[in-house]
Amino acid sequence: MVDTQTKTVAVTDLRAQVRNAALKSLARSVGRSALVGLSTLVIVLVIWILVVTFSGVSTFVTKNPLDVFEFLFVDEDAGENRAVLLTQLGITLGHASIGFISGLVVAIIGAIIFRLSKGAESALMPVAMLLRSVPLIALAPVIILIFGYKSDVTTGVIGGIVVLFPALVTIAVGLKSTSPQMLDVVSVYGGNIFTAVRKVALPGALPSLFAAIRISVPGAITGALLSEMLSTGTGLGRTAVVYATQAKFADLWASVVAVTAVALLLYIVVQILESIVLSRMGMSTERRN
Repeated sequence: MVDTQTKTVAVTDLRAQVRNAALKSLARSVGRSALVGLSTLVIVLVIWILVVTFSGVSTFVTKNPLDVFEFLFVDEDAGENRAVLLTQLGITLGHASIGFISGLVVAIIGAIIFRLSKGAESALMPVAMLLRSVPLIALAPVIILIFGYKSDVTTGVIGGIVVLFPALVTIAVGLKSTSPQMLDVVSVYGGNIFTAVRKVALPGALPSLFAAIRISVPGAITGALLSEMLSTGTGLGRTAVVYATQAKFADLWASVVAVTAVALLLYIVVQILESIVLSRMGMSTERRN
């Protein structure tokens, strides 16, 4: 009885130590992500101010951070300015989510197929490289002709192409980096290649998956802006073009600041989610792919 109680206490202490270590690792990761985001924001602001100050471009065209702040929060029409900006930003984020989901899903499926069949990788990877090598601005008119003007499918295809290639390569590399010893264990216990991918390769590729997501977030927003300029006629992509042609430079700079800030914020959120998930999976957050 005493030995059983001693073992129970030892196991409880061990669990507490593992939990505390995981929480400390998570806190460090979250703090590091917040520090990186803050540092990036400060660097961008400093570069912005230096460019505006020393570029010699007219202040009618260039706006500094104070001008954008006044436009959004101080001017008489600040409330209306924010309302318009947030409405268009919401539309752009909706379009970005379509491209992000479509591109990431295809990338995950493609990476799994590549892991299961080298022949499929040899046949399909050149297609992905071709989509990546052709400038999207040249490919977009063809996509619009095929899938239609102002179509969500067109938005998904354009955004998906931006997301697809880097996500596909990153996830495929993660799936291939699976420990051969772990795959041998699955084989010894009678598991097939599908079981090995599901039980070993996919969980082991989580760091690569999150790396792909972090890369895909700004890419999806870029694809959404391009789609809005050429196809949908809505969102910040289209309104930015209108602001430029109408010389509404304060509106234009505010739009750029808003979409940049959202991209940075989403990137940091993905980093924090990555830290939480990897900590719960017992993986080190210090070694990200």
